[in-house]
Amino acid sequence: MTVMEQRGAYRPTPPPAWQPRTDPAPLLPDALPHRVLGTEAAAKTDPELLRRLYSHLVRGRRYNAQATALTKQGRLAVYPSSTGQEACEVAAALVLEERDWLFPSYRDTLAAVARGVDPVEALTLLRGDWHTGYDPYAHRVAPLSTPLATQLPHAVGLAHAARLKGDDVVALAMVGDGGTSEGDFHEALNFAAVWQAPVVFLVQNNGFAISVPLAKQTAAPTLAHKAVGYGMPGRLVDGNDAAAVHEVLAEAVRRAREGGGPTLVEAVTYRIDAHTNADDATRYRGEDEVAAWRDHDPILLLERELTERELLDEDAIQAAREDAETMAADLRARMNQDPVLDPMELFAHVYAQPTTQLLEQRAQLQAELDAEAAGPEGAGR
Repeated sequence: MTVMEQRGAYRPTPPPAWQPRTDPAPLLPDALPHRVLGTEAAAKTDPELLRRLYSHLVRGRRYNAQATALTKQGRLAVYPSSTGQEACEVAAALVLEERDWLFPSYRDTLAAVARGVDPVEALTLLRGDWHTGYDPYAHRVAPLSTPLATQLPHAVGLAHAARLKGDDVVALAMVGDGGTSEGDFHEALNFAAVWQAPVVFLVQNNGFAISVPLAKQTAAPTLAHKAVGYGMPGRLVDGNDAAAVHEVLAEAVRRAREGGGPTLVEAVTYRIDAHTNADDATRYRGEDEVAAWRDHDPILLLERELTERELLDEDAIQAAREDAETMAADLRARMNQDPVLDPMELFAHVYAQPTTQLLEQRAQLQAELDAEAAGPEGAGR
């Protein structure tokens, strides 16, 4: 007789009835991206908001074109254009209250400008002149983030801290589809959901992480579906429909402010220009694909809606274009001025209390500058 036979047949105790902590159904995104323009819902949208979105889109397109031209003239080291994605950029900036915070990625200079950052200051980092170029506290815009997705945990931390302090603040964090493949994305969403932090994650799915298409990054039905795994709602929106993006983000911001926790919004858009001026996009996509998305241009979609409803005439269109040209001319003139730079500013605003190594490096650079200023005689001493 075996030991098992001596002890009797093993009869495991059945576990208690298991139920998911959260019903996943309300968290799932719609099957198709949410749209407003060209639908009956457009008639319910505030006409003044639509006109405001339009003027910002026109300015944004001209801003992208001028910044790209500045790279060709050697006035910018690099520029990641958001041409074609202006609806996401503008809506993200306009949906926030003054007390809220925007956490942009490196491609989101237009969002920073729409939020009120000076266009020249927004480009200072990409010019190589300064760590950031603008005061984050003055504009409630975090520094532009070049490392992918590292701004997302920062947004969660700020939002959680604000809630602990009792401040009525929402953080909106922007990231590209490529950034969703980073560990910071996972960590940020997980902590945001566990803490129920008042933060909104906006994923601009523009089709490519540099040259890698979305299909080679994830097998998820949509990026918005990833929200369910973290316990937050996922929303899918047409990223070229400025009214729809604003509506979805406004709902997510309201929900966060009222204590409902975070939301993940995927805006389906397209990167018309190359990844940056250093990229050759023709190596990984065809012109037919780009042309198809040009027909779904965010400016054309909104302009068509406004003109068909007689909310915008030719004079208003021309006025918007002239305003954009004025902005571009000012940007061009100021960027063409050689900046006066102090090398010692490299060490400013790195740490609240400079480290020993930083102080040593600063002293070494100062000694080299002093020797250079003294000329050959001083350098030989």
